[in-house]
Parts: sequence; C-alpha cells; structure tokens
Amino acid sequence: MKFSMIYMTAKDKEEAKAIGRSLVEERLAACANIIENMSSFYWWEGKVQEDNEAVLILKTREALLPELINKVKTLHSYECPCIVCLPIRGGHEPFLDWIEKETQGGKA
Repeated sequence: MKFSMIYMTAKDKEEAKAIGRSLVEERLAACANIIENMSSFYWWEGKVQEDNEAVLILKTREALLPELINKVKTLHSYECPCIVCLPIRGGHEPFLDWIEKETQGGKA
C-alpha cells in the first residue's frame, strides 16, 4: 500500500477547516492538520504577492489522490490551489495501518 502526505494552502483557517473536515468525513483523508497564519510570497498575475494563509496537511492513500484533488477543487476559493503530494516512504506501521483503515474503509 502506498501512502501520501498532501500539502495544501488555503486563504484562511476557516477555509482550511471546511476542506479538511469534508475530506476526512468522506474518507479521502484519514487526518487533516491545520497551521494558521503562514506568511506567503508568490508570483500571481505578473507580480509578487504577499498574504497570510493557512496550511493544510493531509494523510491519505496515494490511490485516492485524483478523487481528493477533484473534491478540493469544488471546495477551494483559489483559481489555482496549491495541492501537492509527497510520498510517505516509511513510518510507524500501526499509524500507516490506521491511514489505510480510515480512508474509505481500506478500499480502492
């Protein structure tokens, strides 16, 4: 079984909470962590932007990534949200078993 950690940004804590809760409720992610008040600098529309955002970190199975991304696109306020997948190459086996169990009942 392949697992992933998803790094995502949102406009604020409330949007991150709504997205994270939805993904966990639908079992597309086993867990969602939110870090608020992150300072961001990025290029957008031809100039450097500066904002405060929230970071959303999700743990899931790699096989669920396409469905997770599609769901986020329906919930996210950004035109081009940051959603990147980082492979989990190892870890505490009971925790990885828990991710499998809590994401769509281990199906996919």
